[in-house]
Amino acid sequence: MKNDFRKVNVFNNFYQTSSFYPMPVVMVTTLNEEGLTNIGSYSLCFPFGIADEHYMMLISRGDSNTSVNIRERKYCALNFIPYRRKLLKNAVRLGYPGEPTRQKLEDSIFTLIPSMREEKEAGVNYPEVISDAIEIFECTWEDDYNKFHFEGSPGESHYLLRINNIFMKSKWYTCLSEGKGFPSMPVDFGYRDSKNFWFAKHSRPFPEPIPSDKGVNIDTIKYAVERLGYDLVWEEAACEKLVKVPRVFLQRVLTGISERAVEKGYKVITPEVMDEFNQKKR
Repeated sequence: MKNDFRKVNVFNNFYQTSSFYPMPVVMVTTLNEEGLTNIGSYSLCFPFGIADEHYMMLISRGDSNTSVNIRERKYCALNFIPYRRKLLKNAVRLGYPGEPTRQKLEDSIFTLIPSMREEKEAGVNYPEVISDAIEIFECTWEDDYNKFHFEGSPGESHYLLRINNIFMKSKWYTCLSEGKGFPSMPVDFGYRDSKNFWFAKHSRPFPEPIPSDKGVNIDTIKYAVERLGYDLVWEEAACEKLVKVPRVFLQRVLTGISERAVEKGYKVITPEVMDEFNQKKR
């Protein structure tokens, strides 16, 4: 096959100007100085801490409403909207820089509802969230220089956002729990031609099973369990619930389950214990 690659010049905003880079569409809600909920459209928002501490990274203009509100009040919500043309059209309108929050709220077609955070400080107001969203990450800015700092362009800001809660519409919660079904969520390809923002919706996802020689079987799990070093008995039916875990993650998963069981005083890992732990992760 002919090597037909050509070098692309790397410009500022390279994800838009120098590549085709699929990104999420996130409506970020924050509180302004008047206590009004500001809505900003973002695509530069990605998972950052994924194991023991859970974070998102948000990149924004340093003088945007969102940036100012996060720095001054530290709370925000990441609202992932469904693929609906009218919502995306409004997302583009709300992404126009420089407009005050009151103007944005007049232009918005999104329905705002109160924060659903489980832990709230007395006397503190939190940004409202978008009821049209499929899922919502309610977050707090982790303003700790030792955890993260990036000294880049003075015109941009990088926010390490600790995920406090994730909320999801019931339909999609069930699909996530059962591994059946996916929402239609938009993909943003950026402001490319000085005229338009470009969005796409994904087609129906299809499953591709983990190769049998890459996954684990029940004997592999039993072997690993016996060598964990915890005073626990694992029922075979509980082990069977882990056969789809990739081999590279098996030890970490088994250790995490064992530590939680010991903390709760359990002596036997049953399928019900596995379901309990799995439920609390969602």
